[in-house]
Amino acid sequence: MLKRRINKVAVIGSGIMGSGIACHFANIGVEVLLLDIIPRELTDKEQAKGLTLEDKVVRNRLVNEALASAIKSKPAPLYHKDFAHRITTGNMEDDIAKVKEADWIIEVVVERLDIKKQVFEKLEKHRTLGTLITSNTSGIPIAFMSEGRSDDFQKHFCGTHFFNPPRYLKLFEIIPGPKTSNEVLDFLNGYGEKFLGKTSVIAKDTPAFIGNRIGIFGIQSLFHLVKDMGLTIEEVDKLTGPVIGRPKSATFRTVDVVGLDTLVHVANGIYENVPEDEEHEVFELPNFINTMMDNNWLGSKTGQGFYKKVKKEDGSSEILGMDLETMEYRSGKKASFPTLELTKSVDKVVDRFPILIDGKDKAGEFYRKNFGGMFAYVSKRIPEITDELYKIDDAMKAGFGWENGPYEIWDAVGVKKGIELIKAIGKEPAAWVQEMLDAGIDSFYTVKEGASYYYDIPKKKHVKVPGQDAFIILNNIRKSAEVFKNSGVVVEDLGDGILNVEFQSKMNSIGGDVLAGLNKAIDIAEKDFDGLVVGNQGTNFSVGANIGMIFMMAVEQEYDELNAAVKYFQDSCMRLRYSSIPTVVAPHGMTLGGGCEMTLHADRVVAAAESYIGLVEFGVGVIPGGGGSKEMALRASDTFQKNDVELNRLQEYFLTIGMAKVSTSAYEAYDTGILQKGKDIVIVNKDRQIAEAKAVARMMADQGYTKPVKRKDVKVLGKQALGMFLVGTDSMEAGNYISEHDKKIANKLAYVMAGGDLSEPTMVSEQYLLDLEREAFLSLAGERKTLERLQHMIQKGKPLRN
Repeated sequence: MLKRRINKVAVIGSGIMGSGIACHFANIGVEVLLLDIIPRELTDKEQAKGLTLEDKVVRNRLVNEALASAIKSKPAPLYHKDFAHRITTGNMEDDIAKVKEADWIIEVVVERLDIKKQVFEKLEKHRTLGTLITSNTSGIPIAFMSEGRSDDFQKHFCGTHFFNPPRYLKLFEIIPGPKTSNEVLDFLNGYGEKFLGKTSVIAKDTPAFIGNRIGIFGIQSLFHLVKDMGLTIEEVDKLTGPVIGRPKSATFRTVDVVGLDTLVHVANGIYENVPEDEEHEVFELPNFINTMMDNNWLGSKTGQGFYKKVKKEDGSSEILGMDLETMEYRSGKKASFPTLELTKSVDKVVDRFPILIDGKDKAGEFYRKNFGGMFAYVSKRIPEITDELYKIDDAMKAGFGWENGPYEIWDAVGVKKGIELIKAIGKEPAAWVQEMLDAGIDSFYTVKEGASYYYDIPKKKHVKVPGQDAFIILNNIRKSAEVFKNSGVVVEDLGDGILNVEFQSKMNSIGGDVLAGLNKAIDIAEKDFDGLVVGNQGTNFSVGANIGMIFMMAVEQEYDELNAAVKYFQDSCMRLRYSSIPTVVAPHGMTLGGGCEMTLHADRVVAAAESYIGLVEFGVGVIPGGGGSKEMALRASDTFQKNDVELNRLQEYFLTIGMAKVSTSAYEAYDTGILQKGKDIVIVNKDRQIAEAKAVARMMADQGYTKPVKRKDVKVLGKQALGMFLVGTDSMEAGNYISEHDKKIANKLAYVMAGGDLSEPTMVSEQYLLDLEREAFLSLAGERKTLERLQHMIQKGKPLRN
């Protein structure tokens, strides 16, 4: 069979979704042709310039403006602004013939069947036989769209539903048409996972497919429940946010962000097309939603929705909330429930569910009703929307940001208990659930030999979830592969001679136990293994050092202990670099402060594309003290080529720290010098990260890894650089751009990165710079302003970041 490769994609339609999809293909290095319709009339500006409808700048106005707007939007659709050059724009009349060069054509026009069919008719005239052609629809039946098209078209046609924004939401639904070939489905399933970094789910051609069918049911059922239970919108958002592993925006804030009209469009589509659904009435919009639609209160896009931001008389801002009884805005209400207090000490979300459904207050009642309704609904969607229950969980986690899918939550509370919740609200689960229990199987999932298995309903037994071979799931191997454990880390044997050290502290912050565990892992790896990965699969790699520990030592003026702690951190990072085995760090999510410093000292880095890496210690009132300041000076030194640019290069690295720069993707970390081109790599699918890091460590060992020689050739510029920095900080303070304390921090950093006040450029060792760095860190840690910042951050529960 011919190996299918995607080198060029044509995206038809440049709206929010079309431009977002185009940007994400550009993210992964694919050449993109983005087309849209031509304008039918000139703007006033175009008329004033004497342009006509025949001018190219006019004919491509719609597509160019849409793409430009997308690129400027937040969160950014591109990993790096330069990736926009991979996108070429055009229009559907002048440039449609260019689709013959595409390996994949994606239609993303308005959600109207008649318009989509017209577009497909045009595309088929120019499409090369065998080219993939898909529609990004959120609900129009795939079977209707390909009617009347050629056999080759229908064979290579299906739905590919990206979720918005395409860069950030991982769900990629693939919906076959009546004649879609299995080769096309298999290819798209693999491509979505491996190249696009998605969770690929092959769905049936049913209304709203999997993600939106379950997700919209969940939101609509909450709309009804909030009225029945007399809850406020703030209370529902408190109950449906991070406490149960959902995004901070929870329910009503999420609807405001997405747009109420978008939700209503999908909900109405489901209501009209699933008359046989046993929960059909749930998809009927409650009166308060209709009122909001009539008033154009659609959320962020119209300035008000369930929440509204207003300016008070004193100039400050206030967030008002909608009172669903009066349909008027009122001051925000604090939400608090005793049941939620019981979960504060429970770090793992999945362990909270049994506590939540057992609550004796209104929160407990809410969770029993909400989960009972969800459990009943998902059980009856099989086999209607999918034959495999794990696909429902995958869709909700990847498309809606749930940490645990419905069946995982059901397992957490117990299948029998879940049935009780269903019956308590007057509903019944699907018959297969009771049949599963009667057969002696009491869970939807199980883990065997490091792999996840799900209950296959027709086979009446657990079978392996497909597609895991490229992944290492630490949660599945943690117990069976454990080599060492303390309160800060678990060290696991990944197989093939490679160890992994996984942080287990709160928010993966770095304290004494984490450092002790890291050093122990290096000891074990040097003795019995061939390489070490530092990686975890938490929400974030690490938010930095344990600032509470630093604060207490500084308050108590225990400077000897603080000095020892900082040196221990420095020595641990240096051990990563100068051990006798290859070390690979795998950052993802927030990788701040000390987490960034560990990344800087690895032999190699395998970073997830969605990594937000930076040295943010300035925000706390100190400089990086775990080797970060030293490393920036070293990396600047390695870029020195000519004397006339040395100061400029050093200044760039200085500003990376001084401005507390945090990359908005791993690709941006190349610009700041935190990642190194030609050495460190970026992968799009975070699920593959540990496996990839293991492979890199194994490759380095196989190539004959030799312990590096400690550096003594770091060129520092001494007084020449120090003078430049001090003049700069004086000017910044004089211009009121920085405070006196900020100037003091910057001057301390300048002293370290200049190598002190040496009279001339000098070659120094890393240890020389580490000693300067530690001295500067300690002097700043005792400053009153620094202690005030530390105390404020601890009280707010913030990580080590700005």
